Amino acid sequence: MDNKRTSFSSSLGFVLAAAGSAVGLGNIWRFPYLAAKDGGGLFIVIYVILALTFGFTLLTTEIAIGRKTKQSPLTAYREVHPKFKWIGKLACIVPMMIIPYYGVIGGWVVKYFVAFCTGGADEAAADGYFTSFITAPVEPVVYMVIFLLATSFIIYLGVDKGIEKISKILMPVLVVLVVGIAIFSLTISHTDDMGNVRTGLQGLKIYLVPSLEGKTVKDVIIVIMDAMGQLFYSLSIAMGIMVAYGSYVRDEDNLMKSINQIEIFDTLVAFFAGVMIIPAVYAFMGGEGLSSSGPGLMFISLPKVFDEMGGVGIVIGIIFFVAVIFAALTSCISIMEAIVSSFMDRFGMSRKKATIIEGILAIGVGVIVCLGYNVLYFELPLPNGATAQILDIMDYLSNNILMPVVAIATCVLIGWVVKSSYVIDEVTKTGAKFGRKRLYKVMIRFIAPVLLLVLLLQALGII
Repeated sequence: MDNKRTSFSSSLGFVLAAAGSAVGLGNIWRFPYLAAKDGGGLFIVIYVILALTFGFTLLTTEIAIGRKTKQSPLTAYREVHPKFKWIGKLACIVPMMIIPYYGVIGGWVVKYFVAFCTGGADEAAADGYFTSFITAPVEPVVYMVIFLLATSFIIYLGVDKGIEKISKILMPVLVVLVVGIAIFSLTISHTDDMGNVRTGLQGLKIYLVPSLEGKTVKDVIIVIMDAMGQLFYSLSIAMGIMVAYGSYVRDEDNLMKSINQIEIFDTLVAFFAGVMIIPAVYAFMGGEGLSSSGPGLMFISLPKVFDEMGGVGIVIGIIFFVAVIFAALTSCISIMEAIVSSFMDRFGMSRKKATIIEGILAIGVGVIVCLGYNVLYFELPLPNGATAQILDIMDYLSNNILMPVVAIATCVLIGWVVKSSYVIDEVTKTGAKFGRKRLYKVMIRFIAPVLLLVLLLQALGII
């Protein structure tokens, strides 16, 4: 197989692309909700500890596998060990399952951006607006197609001219927007109908101060599992993305330095996403407003908050949805690249052909996901207690089942079969220091597999 492939032109390009992948919808709508649900600062402390240990281990492993093999996820694991090539197949199935519904949600974000730009902010804040939109037969499909076509176009342009170039533009802008809204969120003060005054700073206190009040050991374990599950979203691990991106990293680049920068970048953006959202929602909606998760937080609670702000709320809303579009787009790009690069390496396709095929597949399944809220609507109870439609089932299977399986198998492969030296040698081959080498060895062999197994059993409703 021809291992000559395009590369990121610089380590900065790789860091921004990888961070762009990591900073997605999971950071913006899931991280703040989990932080609010799980005791504020308690969740953040546990998340940071896990990011520096568990997340670091899997992130390092996948990027090192990618650079060492110079292969995409579908074929990289076969290069590591022929008997473990099945991991690559699962690692390729995961993004193929994620991208259609991620494209649907990306379309929802575009819809709200358009609504705020065209004088529809009041409408968007009204009860039932979100439900009436997603249950419409045509409009969600149109926005999904627009979002996935934009993603496909960037992938079509290639690694350096497409992915790297757009990441160098979007990521700095995204950071400025998120930090800017976060600062504004702290200045908010609101008096409710009962005369109670709530401020953004009070919301920040709820977000930052660890609370163990009323929490049992079981509750703390749940917080740990929530934080670990969030890391899959936050760091784009166990879905083939970092293997694909790692394969484009030049051999002379300092891998450990880049990995540390990705960790810092991602954690800071996730933190500021919380500062951006929680103080504002608390000020206008109180503690009850923080109980919304996922679509409820972004598409129902926040438009109401922006509406309460008056004229400035429209401007903030536009800036917010621009930031979310950027975050969603950089993540969707990475998800599609994991698939396209796999098609190229496994079947010898050109980038253009692979992109067109995957774009058509993603849009086709995306249409089915959209129809899951109208003509194909049903409700299915899941083992984890949730009630699901088509989008929820695809999310459950990819994120709650397949990703932990991929991660566990990767830990077994590297920790026990080919040994941790496989990754350590790749990371240090430029003379770079592996500062957390001992931690890495213990995590990849023992701690990470056990934590992942608990996470998987929890998702299956066994524990």
